[in-house]
Amino acid sequence: MPRHTDTLDPATLRFAQALTDPCLIVDARTWLHFANSAAIRLFADLRLAAPLALSLRNPALLGLLQSAIADTAHRTAELSMTSPQQLHFRANVSPLPPLGDVRNGPVPLFVIHLVDQTEQFRLDRMRSDFVANASHELRTPLTALIGFIETLAGPAANDPPAQAKFLAIMRTQAERMSNLVDDLLSLSRIEMRQHLPPSGTVNLNHLAREVVEAMRHRANEAGLAIKFVPAAGRPQVTGDRAELHQAIENLLDNALKYGAGGNRIEVTVGASGEFSRTEYEIAVTDHGAGVAADHVPRLTERFYRVDTGASQTGKGTGLGLAIVKHIVSRHRGEMTIVSTPGQGMRVGVHLPGQNAGSQETSNK
Repeated sequence: MPRHTDTLDPATLRFAQALTDPCLIVDARTWLHFANSAAIRLFADLRLAAPLALSLRNPALLGLLQSAIADTAHRTAELSMTSPQQLHFRANVSPLPPLGDVRNGPVPLFVIHLVDQTEQFRLDRMRSDFVANASHELRTPLTALIGFIETLAGPAANDPPAQAKFLAIMRTQAERMSNLVDDLLSLSRIEMRQHLPPSGTVNLNHLAREVVEAMRHRANEAGLAIKFVPAAGRPQVTGDRAELHQAIENLLDNALKYGAGGNRIEVTVGASGEFSRTEYEIAVTDHGAGVAADHVPRLTERFYRVDTGASQTGKGTGLGLAIVKHIVSRHRGEMTIVSTPGQGMRVGVHLPGQNAGSQETSNK
C-alpha cells in the first residue's frame, strides 16, 4: 500500500485504498503522506514525503487545499485539469479527525478526494451544444417565415405574383422546420431505447430493396440511378425493422442530397469483413463531391455539416447520420465512412447476424 508514514490509522488507509476515486492524504504543510492506487494511476509523478506542489501543479486544487488548512474546514470546488489529460473533477478537501490521544499534538491531516466528472461534463456540454444548435436551426426558417408574413401583410398585400413566390418559399421553410422536428423526435425515441436490445428478425435484402424502390422516384428526379446488389442467401439479423429502415433511408437520402454529379448510387448488401462480431454489411455509395479526410470523424455529430453547396442551401437537418449512428449502436453494430474529395462517399452499416434456423417474424 503506497504511503509515507506508519502513523496513519490502518483502517483509514484501507478505506482510502479501496476507493475507486483518487484519494490523497496530506499534512498541514501540504506534504503528501498517502496516495491510493487510483491517484497514482492518474498522477504518475506523485512524490511521497514531499510538498504536494512539487508533483501536482494545479493552482486551483492547491488553493483549495490551503483554504481548508487555514480554516481547518471542509472545502469543495469544481476543477479542471489539462495534464495528464483534459479532466474535470469535483474536489473535496476535509480535515482528518485525529484518533486516540491527541495531547502530544499530532500533525493535522487532510484528505483530498477527487470525483471524476469528465463524462458528466462532456454530456452537459453536448446537451448545451445540442440545445443551441437546435435553436439556431429552428430560428433561421422561423425568422424567414416572420419576414415573409410581414411582407405579405404589407408591401405585397396587393401583388399576387409576389404572394405566390413568397408563399412557395414559406412552404419550403415550414417543411424544413417540420423535418427538423421529426428528426429531433426520432433521435429522442432512439436514445430512449438505446439500452433495449431489439428482438425482431429482419431480412436485409428485403428491407434494402424496399427502401431503394421507395426512393427511386426521387433519384430519377435528381438525375441519379440507383443500383441495388443483394447478398446471396438470406441475410437475416436480429433488429428493429422500423429503425433499420430509417437507417438505410437516411443513408440513401444523404447520398441523393450530396451525390449530385456522380450519376449513380450503389446500395449493396453483403458480408462484413471488417469486424469480427458482425456478419452483414449494408453499404450506400455515391460518386459525388465527397469530403476531406479530416471531416469524416465528425460526420456523425449532430448538426455537423461540411461547408458544401448542398449544406449551404439547407438541404438537410444535420441529424441524418447521427440518427444512423444511434440505430447502429442499439443493434450492437459498427459504422464505417470512407470518402475521397471528388470521388464520393461510402457509408457501411455492419450488423451481427442471426443464429441459423431463425424464422422471420411479423417484424419483417
